[in-house]
Amino acid sequence: MKSFTDKVAAITGAGSGMGRTLALALARRGCHLALSDVNEVGLGETAALLRDARVKVTTQRVDVADREAIYAWADQVVREHGKANLIFNNAGVGLGATVEGMRLEDFEWLMNINFWGVVHGTRAFLPHLKAAGEGHVVNTSSVFGLIGVPSQSAYNAAKFAVRGFTESLRQELDILRCGVSATSVHPGGIKTNIARAGRVDPSIASLGADPANANLKFEKNFITTAESAAETILRGVEKNKRRVLVGPDAHFIDAMARLLPSLYQRLMVAVARKHI
Repeated sequence: MKSFTDKVAAITGAGSGMGRTLALALARRGCHLALSDVNEVGLGETAALLRDARVKVTTQRVDVADREAIYAWADQVVREHGKANLIFNNAGVGLGATVEGMRLEDFEWLMNINFWGVVHGTRAFLPHLKAAGEGHVVNTSSVFGLIGVPSQSAYNAAKFAVRGFTESLRQELDILRCGVSATSVHPGGIKTNIARAGRVDPSIASLGADPANANLKFEKNFITTAESAAETILRGVEKNKRRVLVGPDAHFIDAMARLLPSLYQRLMVAVARKHI
């Protein structure tokens, strides 16, 4: 997809952070927008920022964990816009917990949004993208879809799954030559509220972390703005990249995972033990 002009993009998690900045960046490129989020207040704020945009903007409250809701939204987008060319499966949540101490309810909550939300969004929109004759599936994984991290087993599981799911999808679409492609996005630390809004289990104290301020401490490592991230992602789509690394930390982590696939784990263990 060399141009976004007069295309229709659907974005989940558009009520804040990267979803919002993707919407603003696409609007500047003349792309019509179908926005969704479980947070109606945030979604309204994003829509207000797009009030003067010369593109059509529709909004809908959607819980991506709800399969029926996301399929209904996909059909609604096509009714309201006439077509759908892009789906950005961007909605996501965070969870800090040990494997042993993590509540099953929290694990399921994260997987339903971060993994199943991507699956539902992809499968719901894919037939519409193919019908449009030109389309792109953009699935947000993470640098934690490249390496494992203590206290992030649930998040790692979801993001590794998104990566594998999207890479398999991309190969199938390449074989079919149907006019639709797919990209797996791996952001590093992006300055959004995902860490602050995430859940923290007391079990991480056993790893040397303070449950009371773990999210704020983690957020201090975020170095890339959401605006910069959006531009990087859209350039990746324009170039039809299979994988998009977002931020200098993402490039460093990707290189570390490739060059030191076993050693990086020992280094992380050493750092964690030092804190303990």
